[in-house]
Amino acid sequence: MTYKEYAHRIWCIARREICRLLASPICLFCMLVAPAISVIFFVSLMNQGLPTDLPIAVVDMDNSTTSRNLIRQLDAFEQTEVRMVTRSFMEARQEMQKGEIYGIFYIPENFAVDATSGKRPRLSFYTNGTYLIAASLLFRDMKTMSVLAGAAVGLQVGQAKGYTEAQIMGHLQPVVIDTHPIGNPWLNYSVYLNNTLLPGIIQLMVFLVTVFSIGVEIKYATSRKWLEMGGNSITVCLLGKLLPQTIIFTIVGFMYCSVLYGFHSFPLNSGWFPMLSAMFLLIVASQAMGIFMIGVLPTLRLGLSFACLFGMISFSIVGFSFPVQGMDPTLQALARLFPLRHYFLIYVDQALNGRALFYSLSECAWLAGFLILPFLISGNLKKALWDFKYIP
Repeated sequence: MTYKEYAHRIWCIARREICRLLASPICLFCMLVAPAISVIFFVSLMNQGLPTDLPIAVVDMDNSTTSRNLIRQLDAFEQTEVRMVTRSFMEARQEMQKGEIYGIFYIPENFAVDATSGKRPRLSFYTNGTYLIAASLLFRDMKTMSVLAGAAVGLQVGQAKGYTEAQIMGHLQPVVIDTHPIGNPWLNYSVYLNNTLLPGIIQLMVFLVTVFSIGVEIKYATSRKWLEMGGNSITVCLLGKLLPQTIIFTIVGFMYCSVLYGFHSFPLNSGWFPMLSAMFLLIVASQAMGIFMIGVLPTLRLGLSFACLFGMISFSIVGFSFPVQGMDPTLQALARLFPLRHYFLIYVDQALNGRALFYSLSECAWLAGFLILPFLISGNLKKALWDFKYIP
């Protein structure tokens, strides 16, 4: 066939696929509705960046001016809200067990007297580790408050002994720590999570739509007509079928980027081109993986199961929730088999750290390398399409 014949056959198949997509509520939901719902849900859910006013209880066994001042300062933290002040630790523990509070700050008896007399009273705090983020934030605030309380008492004792403030601070804090978080200095969870969760959802939707659109051809015995339209060339057939999906998913992916980096002004230190390119590569790599899935298991039911399993594992193994370097060496190697892993590394290097594009070329090459997968199973897929023996 000539180039014009190839282009004509691809266009005819693409036009056929557009009609099939418009007639399929499932495909429209996965391509348009589900991504829209996801971006609205996750962006609005983490709109504040960090949870605020997390409830805690304070068990104040001292009930002195110092302890009350300590409680007011703790309540002033943005992430912490003192919901209950009590003298009964049992009551506070019951509220934590019911899920009404996430932490307990315990002030012992005679705290102010013991602190000023050098008896080193002990402040205790408890957090509910079931709620990981809430517990981590409250632990940080309560620990900071404890350190500040110790410093305040030390300052009062030193001043009572006639030392200057400079002399006292030299003993209280001999080493001054100056921290500068890079990439996400606001410690914004939306920046941290949405830039991987939302592309991960697109990847999952691409898996499902790719497998479904090919699997229904086998299930309803329309695959032979599809092959005939492509001149019995599996490459032409796949190009024509996936072209409309690629365009739609690319537009959706670029809209995701516009919401994250444009509307919400998330860090984009290397400009738009690297991230838009990474999004496009993620989509075509996911399509290639979807073709491989249905080619290995040329049954709609098994192919969709493969796509769901692989897509859901991606969220855990790409390294944004738990570092890949801390995983078992086997899992570290398997992480390379997930397109989202390489997109995540490009995002960290380009959007957060602003490194030169040269340092991300290897990850771009990995994403492009997934395009080899359809050629590995083209024979098996073509045989399944031609025979269309559907196994319910």
